[in-house]
Amino acid sequence: MGEAAQIPFLDISREEGREGWKALCTKVREICEMHGCFLIKYDKVPKSLHEDMSMAMKTLFDLPEETKKKYKDPRPFNSYISNYPKAPLLECFGIDDATMLDSAQAFTNLLWPEGNPNFCGVFNSMNSKMLELSFINLKMILEGFSMGKYYDTYVENSQSSCRVMKYNVPPSNDSATGLLGHTDKGFLTILCQNEVHGLEVLSKEGNWIQVVVPEGSFVVLVGDVLKAWSNGRLHAAEHRVVMSGNKERYSCGLFLVPKDELKIEVPEELVDKERPLKYRPFTYPEFLSHCYADVTSDDALETYAGV
Repeated sequence: MGEAAQIPFLDISREEGREGWKALCTKVREICEMHGCFLIKYDKVPKSLHEDMSMAMKTLFDLPEETKKKYKDPRPFNSYISNYPKAPLLECFGIDDATMLDSAQAFTNLLWPEGNPNFCGVFNSMNSKMLELSFINLKMILEGFSMGKYYDTYVENSQSSCRVMKYNVPPSNDSATGLLGHTDKGFLTILCQNEVHGLEVLSKEGNWIQVVVPEGSFVVLVGDVLKAWSNGRLHAAEHRVVMSGNKERYSCGLFLVPKDELKIEVPEELVDKERPLKYRPFTYPEFLSHCYADVTSDDALETYAGV
C-alpha cells in the first residue's frame, strides 16, 4: 500500500463574497500546483445523499451480469466493463450528462425496465452536486491566478462525463491493483466513494500516498487539460487504486471536460521568460485519440502537445 501522508483538506462551505474568498482561491491554486489533488467538504451535499449514493452504486452493481451488459456505448471504455485484463477487479459504467434528468432516466430505464425512481433520483442529484462543485473549484483555480475572466468561457464550453466504479475484493489476502496509475485527461475530476479506501496518489517526490477520505467529503483531481492551460503550473496528479481487505469499493467520478470545439491554449498571461510556452494548442477529441492510440505512454500530454 502507499505510504500514509496528509492530502490537503478544505472546507469551502462559505459564500464567494465573504472575507477570505480571495485567500481561499490562492490556497486552492497553490495546492493544485503542489499536489494536483485535495479533499473537499461541501455542505450543500448532505450526509444522507452520500449514504444514498453508496447504496445506489451497490444496487447498480448487484444487478445480474447479463443485465449490466445491456449498457453499450461505441466510445472506448464507456460501455459496461468487467473482467478487463489490465484491471480484473474493476467493473464500471461510463455515462454522459448524468446531471441531466433525461439522461439519468434513460440509463435507469435500460437497466430497470420496470423503473427505479429512487436510483434515478439519487444518481442524478449526486452528479448534479458534483458538477456544481466542479464549477466552484474551476472558479477558485482561475481566480487564484487572477484570471477569473476566463471562467464563463470555460463553463459554457465544458461538459460532464460520469464513471461509476466497483472494485471487487482481491482473490487472496494480499493487496492487488484495482486500477493502474494514470492521470485524468480533462479539466477536473470530482470523486465520491463509499467507506472503503484504496485510492493512492503519486507525489512529486515519487511516493504513493494513500488518500483517506473523511466521511461526507470529495476528492478533487487536476486533469491534463488544466495542466496544459496553466502552462504546466498546475500538477495533474497520477493516481491508482489498490485493493485489500474483504469489502468492495464503490466510487463515482464526475469528469469536467472541454466540449469538442474548444481549443485548449495557454493564455499569454501565463507565458514569460521564466516559463516559456510548454504546450501547443489542441482540442480535447484530438488529445483523446492520441491517448487511445498510444496506451503505453506514461505522459501522453507531453508526447502529444509538448513544445
